[in-house]
Amino acid sequence: MPNTVKSLKVTYSDVSEKGTFTSGDAVTGQVVLEVAKECKAEALYVKFKGKAEVDWTERHGQTTVTYHSKDKYFSIKHYFIQDGNGARSGQSLLMNQNGKKYSNLLAPGSHVFPFSFQFPLQEMPSSFTGSAGKIVYLLETKLTRSMRIRTKDTIKIPFVTRATPNVLAELTTPQHDSKDKKMHLFNSGTVAMDVTIEKSAFFQGEGMKVLASIQNNSNRAIKPKYCIYRKHSFFAKGKRRLDTKDLWKEVGEPIPPSTNVPVQRVIEIPPDLEPSILNCKILKAEYRLRFYLDVKFASDPEIKFPITILPAAAAANLPSAPAAFQFGSFGYQNPPVPGAFSPPQPFNPPPPPYEAYGMYPTVMDFGGKR
Repeated sequence: MPNTVKSLKVTYSDVSEKGTFTSGDAVTGQVVLEVAKECKAEALYVKFKGKAEVDWTERHGQTTVTYHSKDKYFSIKHYFIQDGNGARSGQSLLMNQNGKKYSNLLAPGSHVFPFSFQFPLQEMPSSFTGSAGKIVYLLETKLTRSMRIRTKDTIKIPFVTRATPNVLAELTTPQHDSKDKKMHLFNSGTVAMDVTIEKSAFFQGEGMKVLASIQNNSNRAIKPKYCIYRKHSFFAKGKRRLDTKDLWKEVGEPIPPSTNVPVQRVIEIPPDLEPSILNCKILKAEYRLRFYLDVKFASDPEIKFPITILPAAAAANLPSAPAAFQFGSFGYQNPPVPGAFSPPQPFNPPPPPYEAYGMYPTVMDFGGKR
């Protein structure tokens, strides 16, 4: 015997060229319900919500401990059909195109229920999926009938955080560090490096310019090396789970002994690299540039710079890098700002500092990076 409800689908219209949404954007769509024969619905609604959630388990001896936390950003529900006394707070009852209530008696065939929502004008983190957590924005529709199993459908909506004044300040701040190392055992002399990157935040697909001065006063040739890696941190019950992974590596030309060499490199940020997540209470997605010298028979001196990855769609809203910071033939000019920046509401509070959490290393913690 065929089911009464043949299908229930929720869809939305992607009216943007970039394929993503941000704070304040409208989301329009429709719920399509197809029934094989006449039936009566108790309720039919569509819900628009955003949330972050982390969840993982660990074994401690004979005990399995579950770590779970959730942070809800918003939840809005529109009813098309509802028995009882109408919608409650935070809910609304939608009317049909004639301004009347939808009938709860559904005739055989296809029924279309249009709707519209708006992303709240508040600071929220971008969509994200990691090994122990996620940030999702979605539409959910559900049909309930008396003495029947509920029918439902969901669809995710890609969301990207707007740029904030904090990010603007970070974007134009150069980073600089230096380190030297005295050789022992099979080596002699010293090596030193002085490294600068033009700023701290970069768009997807943008070139990151690295300028280094390397002094090799040792008795062996050394090689400069570059590595971009990401850090995912998940927080629950006062604990932190860390997941790191090397994303990109490159080796520079050898530097002979007793030389002082300037090294310049432009590293292209992968266009599909997920944006950084720095404004969520229960998880973080961070990136690091690791610049180090490959020294045989010795530990490698290294410098790490935190870098923020911004979505390419936000490029038009951010200012150019400081004109005073130049790289000669590697110079790169960002486009001018097409309009004034309009800041959204303040950031959500960031997670507590890492020192406040116990550490549980994972199998994906490469090389003990922090």
